[in-house]
Amino acid sequence: MSEKIRIESEQALQVGITALTKAGVPDAGARMQMDLLLEAELRGRASHGLLRLPRVIERIRNGVANPVTEGTSRWRGDALLQVDGQQGLGPVVAWAALEKISVRAKTAGLAAAAISNNNHLGMLALYAERVARDGQVLIALTTSEALVHPWGGRQAMIGTNPVAIGVPATPDPFVLDMATSLISMGQVHDYANRGQALQPGWALDAKGDPTIDAAAAKDGAIAPFGGAKGYALGLAFEILVGALTASALGRDVAGTLDSTKLCNKGDVFIVIEPESDAMTQSVTDYLNMLRTSVPAVAERPVVVPGDRALLQRDASLKNGVLIAPEVWQRIRDLADPAGNELGSSLLH
Repeated sequence: MSEKIRIESEQALQVGITALTKAGVPDAGARMQMDLLLEAELRGRASHGLLRLPRVIERIRNGVANPVTEGTSRWRGDALLQVDGQQGLGPVVAWAALEKISVRAKTAGLAAAAISNNNHLGMLALYAERVARDGQVLIALTTSEALVHPWGGRQAMIGTNPVAIGVPATPDPFVLDMATSLISMGQVHDYANRGQALQPGWALDAKGDPTIDAAAAKDGAIAPFGGAKGYALGLAFEILVGALTASALGRDVAGTLDSTKLCNKGDVFIVIEPESDAMTQSVTDYLNMLRTSVPAVAERPVVVPGDRALLQRDASLKNGVLIAPEVWQRIRDLADPAGNELGSSLLH
């Protein structure tokens, strides 16, 4: 791919929304989907950003993603919401479920949503951040295709199975968003698109041999983070989500990296009402103690999860987001196949 270009964030948002509405997504749903993709770009997470938009639209056109549904749900008791996503767009189904359980958690103290038949959620950090900004704690789990090799193995057998946690703090909440793999498969695709080599130890090729070739790794497996412990944690998350959502496990999971298969992974959200507002100040004070603690390298202050992403977001809002020109052109073509001028978008 060519060197990336800078695009004004608002222009990227509007062009993406236009592309989605042309594919049959209602305005509100199109904005939810684009919010997730654009926020990933703003925070430097290109693997979960705009490069995924063409696949979302391909899935709609191929009939494996429903552009209009918010899913259906029923309460399995006072605090567990069972959701059938009906193959809706990931963030649309997720926000509808989160709205319900956030309200229930205010009176019950805790509420969870177990979601099946939903498309890719995108970057989990945004869900955690927004729930935490509203004063509640969020734990989010989701599964994926078998992309990670077990510790000591040579074949992809389990998902990347990320976790996100959001806790209220000021001025910004604490947000952890991490996969249980060393890298995400989205990152592998991003590296492959840019012709950039992977780091040693990140991935195996289709034969199960170590590789730094991102294109070869797309057909192989990526490593669990932290060796045996990361493998065990990712496996535990997959089994937990599968048990709560009755979704597929391991090599039976499909639908987040292709354009033709129904998505059958699971998602779990747990919203918790904090014991008291005083905890927000306690968390804030603790995080600030960490940030001001003595660093190992004087020029590199201690940070907490999410700090760098918010700094990158501020810079991206000011300077624009970096997007591969091929990806941007494809999105523009989806928004206007006739090739008409869509307004000024390049930042010079």
